[in-house]
Amino acid sequence: MTTTVTYLEMTAPDQLSPAPEVPGLTLEPLSPDSPLVQELPARVGAPFGWTSARRTPEQWAEIRAQYPDRRHWVLSFEGEPAGIVAYDLHPGPEAEIKTFGLVPEFTGRRLGGYALTLGLRRGWDLVPGVTRVWLHTASSDHPNALPNYRRRGLRVFRTEER
Repeated sequence: MTTTVTYLEMTAPDQLSPAPEVPGLTLEPLSPDSPLVQELPARVGAPFGWTSARRTPEQWAEIRAQYPDRRHWVLSFEGEPAGIVAYDLHPGPEAEIKTFGLVPEFTGRRLGGYALTLGLRRGWDLVPGVTRVWLHTASSDHPNALPNYRRRGLRVFRTEER
């Protein structure tokens, strides 16, 4: 089966078209050794076949060693972990949103737009002078992912078939 991967970017913070605020939805940093760093991507990605949903603890340790600067933030709704945003920093400096999503029990509750707004804002503030925030999504991801990304102001810069 062919999967379309779409890469999207924002090259200035004022390109963000924020979703309306959702009271009770927050974005907080996670310690690299928090169990949520493994648990949340697995739960977010399980319905979509993400490899993070099937990683062993040993594979997670390898990922941590390979990407020591990866930063993880938990999306919480009214104090409950609802999703995750993970960032990789690249030269430029650029911030790649490596992982973004809500766990299944929080999807369909109109949280995604504001969750992405919070994630994009944080991407611009990770380090001084960020010049670009970008991410990718696949046609096998949640059907609302790509429309949400576009509504927030992200622009497509590349697509590929896999």
